Formats: sequence, C-alpha cells, structure tokens
Amino acid sequence: MTAKQTTTITIESQPNQERLKDLGVFNWSIWTKEVSEFPWTYDESETCYFLAGDVVVTPNGGEPVKMGKGDLVTFPAGMSCVWKINSNVKKHYRFG
Repeated sequence: MTAKQTTTITIESQPNQERLKDLGVFNWSIWTKEVSEFPWTYDESETCYFLAGDVVVTPNGGEPVKMGKGDLVTFPAGMSCVWKINSNVKKHYRFG
C-alpha cells in the first residue's frame, strides 16, 4: 500500500479490506457521475473510495492528480478544483 500527498489531495492506492472496514467505507453513501468536467469547491473535507472510474482532479493553482478505481482519496476543506471524469465514476464518500 502506498500513500502519496499531492498538493493537498491524499491518495492511498489499493488499501486492504481491513482498512476499508475499519473506516466504515461500505456504509458510506454512493455517488455516481458520467464522463464530464466541472469545477468544485470543498466546503468541508471529503474522504472517498473509488469503486469505478478514472478521474483527474486539478486544484486551482496546482498540478493535476490522477485517481480512480481502488483509490482511497481525501480532499481538504477549502480546496477549489476542476474534476475531469474520463470514465464513469462510482464511489463511496463521506464529508467531515
């Protein structure tokens, strides 16, 4: 398992099932979105686990960050960015 910090987005690639269970990921809500591009601002932090998808998130003034299926990602409160969804997304998520 590798974790990397890019700008202000933290990505844990392929966390094990025990870690996901400890976080309660599979009880979180699910969000789906088709291929698209849109701006987004995080009013509070979000942690999500991608079940499907291929995404590039570019923080305003920062470098593009790739993420997708199998990634556990944390976005910080106050970050503005652009989401570019290259293949349909399905993810568990929680705010705060």
